Amino acid sequence: MGCVARVWLVARCNAATGWRMRFAADSDSDLSRGYCACLVAALDGAKPEDVLAVDPADPDLAPLGAGITAARSRASTWHNVLVGMQKRARTAIAAREGRHPGKPFPSLVIARDGAVRAQGSYAEAQAMFLSPDESKISGLVNTLKEKKIGVVAHFYMDPEVQGILTAAKKQWPHIQISDSLIMADSAVKMAEAGCDYITVLGVDFMSENVRSILDQEGFNKVVVYRMSSEPIGCSLADAASSCEYTHFLREASRCYPSLHVIYINTSLETKAHAHELVPTITCTSSNVVPTILQAFAQIPDLNVWYGPDSYMGANIADLFQRMATMADEEIAKIHPDHNRKSISSLLPRLHYYQGGNCMVHDMFGHEVVGKIKEQYCDAFLTAHFEVPGEMFSLAMEAKRRAMGVVGSTQNILDFIKDHLMRALDRNVDDHLQFVLGTESGMITSIVAAVQELFDLYSSQERANIEVEIVFPVSSDAISKTSNGSHHVGSSMATNLDNLTIVPGVSSGEGCSIHGGCASCPYMKMNTLGSLLKICHQLPDKNNKLSVYQANRFNFKTPLGKSVAEVGCEPILHMRHFQETKRLPHKLVHQVVHGSGDEPL
Repeated sequence: MGCVARVWLVARCNAATGWRMRFAADSDSDLSRGYCACLVAALDGAKPEDVLAVDPADPDLAPLGAGITAARSRASTWHNVLVGMQKRARTAIAAREGRHPGKPFPSLVIARDGAVRAQGSYAEAQAMFLSPDESKISGLVNTLKEKKIGVVAHFYMDPEVQGILTAAKKQWPHIQISDSLIMADSAVKMAEAGCDYITVLGVDFMSENVRSILDQEGFNKVVVYRMSSEPIGCSLADAASSCEYTHFLREASRCYPSLHVIYINTSLETKAHAHELVPTITCTSSNVVPTILQAFAQIPDLNVWYGPDSYMGANIADLFQRMATMADEEIAKIHPDHNRKSISSLLPRLHYYQGGNCMVHDMFGHEVVGKIKEQYCDAFLTAHFEVPGEMFSLAMEAKRRAMGVVGSTQNILDFIKDHLMRALDRNVDDHLQFVLGTESGMITSIVAAVQELFDLYSSQERANIEVEIVFPVSSDAISKTSNGSHHVGSSMATNLDNLTIVPGVSSGEGCSIHGGCASCPYMKMNTLGSLLKICHQLPDKNNKLSVYQANRFNFKTPLGKSVAEVGCEPILHMRHFQETKRLPHKLVHQVVHGSGDEPL
């Protein structure tokens, strides 16, 4: 139920009960058992519709510990038990009306012995490469060892590639599958360990970042390779290089003082040009919130301009609006230098980019959210910061009652591992169900992490513990195009009137309803065949692989500076923040005193 205490809930509702809900509940915690007894006393014998009508945020429930003013742990217990009761009430209504409660989403179930079973054709497709060919693994490992090649890959790789790399990592430590934040730092560690080559499986901005950080750390001779001779694009990165985004930045440059917070999923050239217009720091989905909060705390009267991901921008704004209603003590846990007054005051000064060329799949739209509410309301809910607002709000509500996480792919993986470790420490039969609110490409890493934890606890007397990963796959998608910016205080209706909604995914680019980035044609360019081709031809004595090398920018910005140096600076600012939790003095000086004249 989301907390350390375990709760067991049983419900009956049929013709024999007069279609009234009959509940029984128990817990291994005396306090939780008392809460359960109160809820059972209140709702046992009620009509299913009456159970559904109970609002867990009702202030009248506060004296019993269930309302919004109650302590977080008590409110979570009440809320989670009530959610379980309401789920069973929906099932009862469907049974009474002769309806099927609904077809479940596809899922993968990892058993205690490490075995994986797929439920649904979509899950079967994901599971195909979880047990890769041993000959392919050994062949790759031997080549990597012989030629001292490191591999950094994004979580959203093709399942076959991820399966091979995950298995190969057990024999060759210089393989890292991670989110964007860790890829470049991992490459530096590989270079320090003696790797002569780094292969990058991802889109071009990832290989550019790896190349620039290696150069900054003095590893100029370590060669970085992409997986295709053709550009490996990203529609989100393209959005940040558009004329509309430049207009957004020019608007920011006229508003003093301003800081541009740019998502790492952008090219080095884009970062360089942006930094010359407005002082810029890079962020990822895992550090964007602390970065922005620290900036507001560190620089008085600051304006923050976030881009280019409009969904993430809207979700950040939504999060801060929620924080403005929290108690000061809760806000301080998120950032010690903020309270309700400071959060409320920053809202009008938070701006985010509202459009561009990003092709957004509606993987987590209204249809999916409705199904999650009805069938998976008592499951753990995970959501990436990039998901549409309705899914984000649902995940935030789950997080509030300790049943969810909102953040990066790494945050999601850590959340799953943490709850599995708690279950393993309890060592009683359990079925942990997680709704995967991000691209399905990271399922390989999740399965590997779960199996590793099961192995770690293999010496104890084994309870029957299972982990189920649910894929909330939508049946349709949208493409959205709009221009301009939006800040928190303006009317949403006006902006919605200006949106262009196009049914389906634009052909040939962007995201897919069949798994987001994991099925993106750009990510699909990172094949196992490409990796092996490059590795086998190293060292490249005849310069046949030059078109595969990551860009090293030797040209200049509009102000005549090196693109590589200027574009790398926002990344270095982010790395400084990661280490110290404060913006670097150089960046603060640029914000307060200006970063240079704007090019004519």
